[in-house]
Order: sequence, then C-alpha cells, then structure tokens
Amino acid sequence: MIVTTAQLFKHAYGKYAIGAYNINNAEQVMGLFRGNIQSQAPFIVQISKGARSYTDKRLLEAMLRAAEEIFPTAIFAVHLDHGDEETCYDCIESGFYTSVMIDASHLPFEENIAVTRRVVERAHEKGISVEAELGRLGGVEEHVSVSEEQVFLTDPDQAEEFVRRTECDSLACAIGTSHGAFKFSGTQRLHFEVIEAIQKRLPGFPLVLHGSSSVPQEEVERINAAGGRLKGAKGVDPAQYLPAARLGVCKINIDTDGRLVWTRVHREFFRDHPEVFDFRPIGKIFMEEYAKFIASRNELLGSAGQLEAVRAALSAD
Repeated sequence: MIVTTAQLFKHAYGKYAIGAYNINNAEQVMGLFRGNIQSQAPFIVQISKGARSYTDKRLLEAMLRAAEEIFPTAIFAVHLDHGDEETCYDCIESGFYTSVMIDASHLPFEENIAVTRRVVERAHEKGISVEAELGRLGGVEEHVSVSEEQVFLTDPDQAEEFVRRTECDSLACAIGTSHGAFKFSGTQRLHFEVIEAIQKRLPGFPLVLHGSSSVPQEEVERINAAGGRLKGAKGVDPAQYLPAARLGVCKINIDTDGRLVWTRVHREFFRDHPEVFDFRPIGKIFMEEYAKFIASRNELLGSAGQLEAVRAALSAD
C-alpha cells in the first residue's frame, strides 16, 4: 500500500522514526521490500534526481509498482529525495510520487521560502506531502556538494517562521550530520539541543534527519580487506536514532550504509570467486544481505513491528 509521508508521520511522531532508503536498481528494491516485511516495518522509498536519470525514471517507477504487487502487505511512501523545483513538479504531475522534497537550502532565506511555497501549493493540490530543508548539511551526495565552510545549523526561530510561511509538511534540519561516508572528524557532533529548540517552537511537527548512515566499521574493514580504500569513514551512532525520534524526528535518511553493503558483497565475492562472470549469484547474495541490513536498521529506528499498528491507524482515519 502506497501512502503519503504525512500519514506515516502521524503514527510515528514521538515514538519511532521511519527509515527512508534510497534505491537505484532491482536488487535494492527486492532487498528493501524483503527487509521491511521481515521486520514488519513501514518505510519510505527514496528516489533521488540521480537515480531517476541512472537508467530511466519510468523503470524505477515500474519496479516499485511491481514490488507493491509482490509484497501486498507492505506499507510505504514514494518520496523524491533532494529535488529542485523542476524535478518536484515533474514528480507531482507523474501521479506516482506521494511525497517530494524541495531542497532550496542553498538559497537565501526569503528565496528558500518562495520556492518552497510554490512547490507546496502545487503538491497540496494533488494531496502530495512536501519536505523542505533549512540549514545546510556538509558532504557529498550525487549533485549535492557542500564544503565544511558552507555548513550551517538550522536556526530554531527561522524554522518556526519557515514552516508557518511555507506550510510544508516536514522539515529537514541541519544538526551536524553530513552526506556520504565521511561524516565526523575532530570535535564534530550531533547538536540535539537544536532539535529540542525546534520541537519547542513547532510541537507535533515532523522533523527529518538527512545524512544519518552509521557507516558500520565492520563493513568498512571488510571492504578494505577485499581491496577497498575507504580510510577514515565514520558515521552517526545508531543509538541516537530513537532519542532523535522522541524529539519529533519522524524520518531518518539512510543511503550510504546500503552502498557499503553493496560494495562489501561484490568485493568479497569477486575476491573469492575470480572465475565467476554471472552477476545473478552475487545479486542474490546482495538482496539477502541488504534485507538483513534493512531489518537491523528498523530495529534501531523503532519502526520494526509497527506495520499492523500503522495499518489499523490508516483504516481508522
């Protein structure tokens, strides 16, 4: 069942966070759905601007429609990740996406409000949820690249004004996370005091954390042992997911970790089986490993075991 992020957030708020996972190919789709069914968790499928052009946006949409039939008990939203205004409109008009993110965080405050407001008006006409961003995360993720000098945390007072004027449905906040596998060094940390201050100004309003992969050191070590060169990769402590959820963070984005699982599986397989050229055996291994990873993350997010409760809440609405 495809639903909006607003419907999912209504049930999750203050109790748990919903995992938002990026997909690019069939193996990720199958692993993602299997992992969420195994852990009985609602979830958010994220399609980035880069993923829409990697093969063809219609192919990804067709795979998700097929997955909905293959896994009829799944409850999930289909979300555009880091969209510009043009891409948001394309997704809104497609009739397939139930949620879009307009990322105008690189613009001055007033321009960010104006762009976000335009997208909100167009999306709400069709019952589609809108995520916006205020503040700037560092790191690199596809077309998003922000240096350490350009990073700034979300201002709680601005957040209150921004939500009131744009009428967005959720807000991605910068509290110290960053995109990619190299999140923390030195004295960098998550600023939970910022989330607390925003929640006081916006009680009951869903917040979002981007760049929240944990970058498991075991994955990094196994990748490097199989020929990789990921040096100094470090992510978010997953023990902080639930504390963030209790402060109103309803959606936590996890992308890099899935890429690490993919890299580890493929490097180890070809190291151990240099004679193999059929990609299907390794694809089967990845789907199983990715499903296990997704289920493990849902346990940490608190969303595992929530599927039937969400179904009941949706039926009651």
